[in-house]
Amino acid sequence: MYTIRRAGPDDAPTLSVLATRTFVETFGHLYQAQDLQDFLDEAYAEDRQRVILSHPDYAVWLLELDGVAVGHAAAGPCGLPHPDVKPGDGELKRLYLIKEQQSCGWGSRLLETALTWLERNGPRTLWLGVWSENFGAQRFYARYGFSKVGTYEFPVGQVRDLEFILRRPPQAT
Repeated sequence: MYTIRRAGPDDAPTLSVLATRTFVETFGHLYQAQDLQDFLDEAYAEDRQRVILSHPDYAVWLLELDGVAVGHAAAGPCGLPHPDVKPGDGELKRLYLIKEQQSCGWGSRLLETALTWLERNGPRTLWLGVWSENFGAQRFYARYGFSKVGTYEFPVGQVRDLEFILRRPPQAT
């Protein structure tokens, strides 16, 4: 049975392993081994996940299948480098499922969970970054009202990936 639950600090080891696995499955083929490892060691270290999970301005959800984490989403204040970002804007930071769970509808449910949390105090501008060549994700986010408004470079070791900045204006309730 599938469940989505909000993760807490005790989930840091699980989130670290899951975030590493899903990033490698999705993007690992793009990078040299050392660049990839350096990124994973920094971005998905257990201690870093614990800090995020303990921070009151951030939220992470785990998608579990029979108690085993198979996906996650993370949200918080917008940190994207775009001149129109305002204090109070929210950002979908991550949305990943393991390969075997993709395209089964649970990514949408995770996203909807994060969007609901981001707008819990009322409609606001929402942002996210997506790899410029991840066309499936771009189509997916467009269905939720996100459109491209800029670009930035996302560092993975020595590589600088071109990322699109997507924005969704506040939605009427």
